[in-house]
Parts: sequence; C-alpha cells; structure tokens
Amino acid sequence: FMNWSHTALTERLDIRYPIIQAPLAGGPGTPQLAAVISNAGGLGSLAGGYPQPEALRQAIAEMRALTDRPFAVNLALGGAAPGDLARLARARELLAPYRAELGLPPEPPLPPEPPVFEELLDVVMGERVAAVSFIFGAPDTVYLDLLRDAGIVTFGTATHLLEAIVLEESGVDFIVAQGAEAGGHRGTFIGHPEQGLVGILTLVPLLAKHIRVPIVAGGGIMDGRGIAAARILGATGVQMGTAFLACPESGASPAYKALLSEGSEIATTLSRVFTGRVGRVLRNRLVNELHPHEADLPGFPLQLFLTEELRQTAAERDLTDFMALWAGQGCHLSENRPAAELIAAWAEQAATLLGGEAPLWEPAAEPVDRAAPAAESPPDPACFI
Repeated sequence: FMNWSHTALTERLDIRYPIIQAPLAGGPGTPQLAAVISNAGGLGSLAGGYPQPEALRQAIAEMRALTDRPFAVNLALGGAAPGDLARLARARELLAPYRAELGLPPEPPLPPEPPVFEELLDVVMGERVAAVSFIFGAPDTVYLDLLRDAGIVTFGTATHLLEAIVLEESGVDFIVAQGAEAGGHRGTFIGHPEQGLVGILTLVPLLAKHIRVPIVAGGGIMDGRGIAAARILGATGVQMGTAFLACPESGASPAYKALLSEGSEIATTLSRVFTGRVGRVLRNRLVNELHPHEADLPGFPLQLFLTEELRQTAAERDLTDFMALWAGQGCHLSENRPAAELIAAWAEQAATLLGGEAPLWEPAAEPVDRAAPAAESPPDPACFI
C-alpha cells in the first residue's frame, strides 16, 4: 500500500503534503494565504521578486506571526532588460489614453530603482526561511552554497529539458517543471518564451527520465486528480497557484475572482503588456488592445513600473479591463473555498486515486548517461527577454 504523500519533498521540508503554493505576485499572494497553506500541511510561498528588501522582511515577519510551519520565498533572477528610450517613449504614448480614462496624469511617475538581488538574498538568509525558489535563471553556485550552508532548501524553475539540465548542474535541490498551462510569468531563461511552452503531461516524464534532481510539477493542476496524475508521471510534488486564486484568503479582488470561474480553458493568453515579461493572463481590454504593439514595449522591469499606477488604480476600483489578471488554463476549475478546506479535499481525492497497490514511478537506479552543458556559462537570460 502506497503513501502518496510521503515523498522527497515532504521529507526534506517536514511538510504533510507535497503541495507547494506558487508565489502569486501582484496582489493575490498574501502572507495570510501562504500561512494558511503552510498550516494546512502544504508549503506556502511569498513572492520576493519585486519588493524592496524591507518590504520582504516585513512580509516574512507577518508570515511568522501567522505560522510556525515551513514556507518558501521566491526570488527572480535574470536582471533587467537594457533600457531603450524609443520603446519607453512608445509605451508611454500607448498607455496615455488609458491613464486619462482613469483620471491619472499623462506621465507615469519615474520608476524606482529595482531591488538588488543580493540584498533580497541577504534577507532570506538572515531570516532563515525554510526554502527559496528561483525563476528566470540558474542561480550562481556561490549563492546556492551559501543557502545550503544556512540549511535552506532551493528550487529552480524549468520550462524545458535544457533549462532543467542547467539547473541540475547548478546544484539546486528541486526543479519545478513549469508547464505551458501555468498562470503568471513564464520562467523560460534559455531560448524564447514560445520555446518553453511544453505541456505538463509531456514535461514531467521527460524531466523525470533525464534529471536526477526531484521534479515538482506546476501548471494546470487544480485538484486531487491533477496531484495524482503528477505523482504517477514522476513528480515528487506539485506547485499550484491558480487553484488558490479564488480562496477567501487570496488577495485577488472580487471581480478578478468572479472572472476566474466565468473563464474557460481558452480564456487565458500569453502577454508581456504588464511587466515586459511573457506571462499567462486572462484576456481583458488592455491585453487585447495592446497585443499588436507588444514588440514595441520595453522589457522588464521598465514596463512593470510604467503600468504600476494604472494596475493599482484599476485594482482599487475593481476595473478588470486594466488589471493584470494572472491565471492558468485551469482557471474555470477554481473554487471559492478556504485554502485549508481545498487542501484537505485534494489530499483525500489523491489518496483515493492512488490508494491501489500499483507502485508510483521511481527514478532509475543508474544516472542517465548524457553530455551536460558547461554549467559555468549558462546563456544570459536578458538577451532572450
């Protein structure tokens, strides 16, 4: 008889279920939501890619006040795209009519200095969080050594096999296989984002076959059926984001939550309108109208700052036309139920589905023979964004 929930992930992090909450940046991911998920036996996550170090430290403190269970912080690699004055001017011109419609001044405020990665890393090291997940690249081995010495578990994000190989060579503890179905930013850092659109059903078995590091499946997993399927495909656990968006603890606005359940599997699209990086969102007016001009927009984080005031004002007024409605392809399966209740229901469902005597997939005893790329010089992610 098989214990579906006992995996390398639950053992390493001392959590009850191999369920990670995806870091939901841009509003939905709150310390309250992450804490509830950690308390319910999963691994809650805080999005640490954009905030300044002090804001991140404060979010961790809020989290600690709500749970004594392990949780993760997500950090973004990849740096900033080079500034381009022509694109900057064009983006301001394109956004001006929408700003006028919301009664905002024609010019967005000057962008702040983006947070320094090393300063954010210092915060998570100093706070001794249980885990750190990375997106948009392979962390430098120096950083990974520091985190390992501090007893912090590390996760990388891969959207195809080559990225997973580079991450494995870097020395991360786990690799999140981000399927094309996933909501939010695409984690692709080798090649163009379109090349990283491999579905989870294909991606997990592929990585499980060629990679020795344990794989966590992310993208389109919305309930116990998806969890069971991911385990059978070879994943040691799952990462779920969209499945938590409609929960009462989520920071998503009421109108945002309503659109999730009204959506369908074709309600989402890939867009770089909001941040300069490609991400999966629900279609809305801003996405549709600016789609023909995406190539003219600056990269991350300039576009993020240019749209910030517009997005915040829209969120305050619940105007979904101008909000970044991050969502995965399974959004129509979202349920407005407390996160802890959902986790308990999924656990029961997965246990029922995996309760037979059939053994779960196990990695081969011998390492796969393959030529690994040189780990010391992974491609510069900035040139692909």
